[in-house]
Amino acid sequence: MAYFEIKAPPGIYRNGTQLQSQGRWYDCNLVRFTSGTIRPVGGWRTKSTTTMTGSPRAMMSWRDNSNTSQCAIATHSHIYAMSRAGVLSDITPSGYTVGRADASAVGGYGSSTYGVGIYGEPIADSTEIQDATVNSLDAWGEDLVFCGPDDTTIYQWNLNTAVLPTKVTNSPTATSLLVTQEGILMAFGAEDVPRRVKWSDQRNNTLWAPDATNQAGDFDLQTNGRILFGLRINGGVLILTDQDVHLATYTGDNRIYSFDKKSDGCGAISRAAGVALDSQAVWMGGGSFWTYNGFAQPLPCDVSDYVFSDLNYLQQSKITCELNSEFGEVTWHYPSGTSVEIDRYVRWNFRENHWTIGQLARLCAADRGVAPYPLKCGSDGYVYEHEVGNSYSGSMPYLEGGPFMMGLGDSVFYTSQLVPDDKTVGDVTATFFVKFYPDDAEASFGPYSLTSRTDVRFGGRLMRVRFDGATTNDWRIGVPRLDVTQGGGR
Repeated sequence: MAYFEIKAPPGIYRNGTQLQSQGRWYDCNLVRFTSGTIRPVGGWRTKSTTTMTGSPRAMMSWRDNSNTSQCAIATHSHIYAMSRAGVLSDITPSGYTVGRADASAVGGYGSSTYGVGIYGEPIADSTEIQDATVNSLDAWGEDLVFCGPDDTTIYQWNLNTAVLPTKVTNSPTATSLLVTQEGILMAFGAEDVPRRVKWSDQRNNTLWAPDATNQAGDFDLQTNGRILFGLRINGGVLILTDQDVHLATYTGDNRIYSFDKKSDGCGAISRAAGVALDSQAVWMGGGSFWTYNGFAQPLPCDVSDYVFSDLNYLQQSKITCELNSEFGEVTWHYPSGTSVEIDRYVRWNFRENHWTIGQLARLCAADRGVAPYPLKCGSDGYVYEHEVGNSYSGSMPYLEGGPFMMGLGDSVFYTSQLVPDDKTVGDVTATFFVKFYPDDAEASFGPYSLTSRTDVRFGGRLMRVRFDGATTNDWRIGVPRLDVTQGGGR
């Protein structure tokens, strides 16, 4: 007898067939690879005391001048402020234009259908897709500023829940906004022009008319697309359209900003599909992931085939992106298959460069730092604190491997015992799937509740294993070993 280690590199590989994931992890949910360990992500608990009206699509937390934490959430129909105690206050401006909860395809000239591309994405022919509403939030000093693609008014709120936000004086219409590192309010899609960038005077967001005595200005990008959002990075503002990416650099001269197109064919998939990582940025495109670090380039992804072949492209405008700075992770939340609402996520660990996937109905999020835990909005209208405890509201973490084989797969292995790590004993169950040939039906054995030495009985040429969290403990999966006897062919 000999020991066979169930050992694979960190992350999930889900491109191509299951057999192509040989020696890799193939599927998971609520599992994290970090610092050489495999562990469940932290659980969650309800933070808000009530639910919100509408579908939350944007969220931001920040500190005011008195060092008090603030949180704002924009649904498709309302704007909310949440206190540290989780109390929600409706601060929707008077006369605010209600947006769309869901995207829809509307018939154009001569047609009411749309075609599909290589990944099933809708191809605009004579049909136009009206996006779900995703608003834009930022902090102007301690105040909140926001706007959206349906209402298009730029509002400012002074943190008093008894006083509703009001329009920023003299501000143009806009579909999204950003406050630059220089203290300038930048409006995108300004004045109903989808490629127009317009900005206020420095430290004065009520002055928008360019003059020799101020720094206000405007610029129309040379693009065939429409501006979706901007990201603050070291060195400027990265502006993403649905077709390309541009960099706005502060010059301080009579131009105020210079604008350079960085790349074509790398547009963002939605208005909230990217985050900044210091001088770098990362975002999700229509069929791949992209990164910027001086220039734009595709981000290799081990699960891109899985994600983009099972994405509801009609609802792609709902896709949001979040940063978890504690673990060095960027997560995209997206609607899969025929799901109208977000139900899945794909996660990239940018410190260790590997990917995971899972199922979770979270529509938008804010990183920890201001709040003690990351905050995420559920499809049920509640705000949740994440990475706390090990309660998953009925869902449980699991990890499933691709095929493992002995040698070149020309021998049968007979397994009699599993020797797990001590941190999985009593906390994890293991189920094995075996077959003799790639096109055989799998036979399953287990689940086995793991003890220090777990007796098992199965044999085959190809073997997969699935680990399920059996309790809510904070378990780890190390390198389990199987006691096997190698035999001849079947």
